Amino acid sequence: MQQIDALSDFRKFSFEFEGMEHEVFTAGAGPGVIVMHEIPGLYPQDIALGQRLVKEGFTVYMPSLIGTPGKGISPGYGIASMVKLCISKEFFALKMGQPSPVTGWLRALARRAHQECGGPGVGCIGMCMSGGFALAMMLEPSVIAPVMSQPSLPVPIGAQRKKDLGLSAEDLAFIRKRVDGGACILGLRFTNDSWVPEERFARLRQEFGPGFEAIEINSKRGNGYGFNRFSHSVLAYDLRDVEGNPTRDALLRVISFLKERVHLSA
Repeated sequence: MQQIDALSDFRKFSFEFEGMEHEVFTAGAGPGVIVMHEIPGLYPQDIALGQRLVKEGFTVYMPSLIGTPGKGISPGYGIASMVKLCISKEFFALKMGQPSPVTGWLRALARRAHQECGGPGVGCIGMCMSGGFALAMMLEPSVIAPVMSQPSLPVPIGAQRKKDLGLSAEDLAFIRKRVDGGACILGLRFTNDSWVPEERFARLRQEFGPGFEAIEINSKRGNGYGFNRFSHSVLAYDLRDVEGNPTRDALLRVISFLKERVHLSA
């Protein structure tokens, strides 16, 4: 029942590109935004983010990359999805210096969204496993408002992986040129999140300078908001949508960033 209720306002279609096919849920009117889910799948809190963006005036596209759309979080479900992530040929959980193959499919979806919605381009939000996908999607010119929320791939095991961005040197050079031309990237993380080490954000600052805007929420002991070392999902599971909470401020900044970049009047 939860699965049906959570997605009842969205239309489902199947999208295929170069032999890769996934379900996509879409709703809304206005500029397009691709919302990419976390582990374990397109769960209710991720869907709630999509619903919020629809209310803000966007056409939202939510692909289901792994897991069961609408299913809630549980330990067993999370482990099963993580195993699938690690063995699937569509995702590079550990490989450095290369984008996951699924990012090609996501760029094709962005092109479709731009064709359907018009405007100067589309936005995208990647979270957790898909956080870095938002950066790789900048290889598609129609993607003009990328948001990297807690980018966790490649899994940060070892010093080199902690700062790796999942892109080749050629990809980075292309995106750097876009940033030099006026593109901007928004990144979000909790400061004590071991899945998103500070080395990764330091690398983003090094590569893109002022073109990378970072929102880093204090989750160290005694932070005053109840965040801890397990706090991870800035815009979904760990979001506290109440006045004065830094996760709410982060969500509002994401919404304003998308509106600024895709020219949607606030």
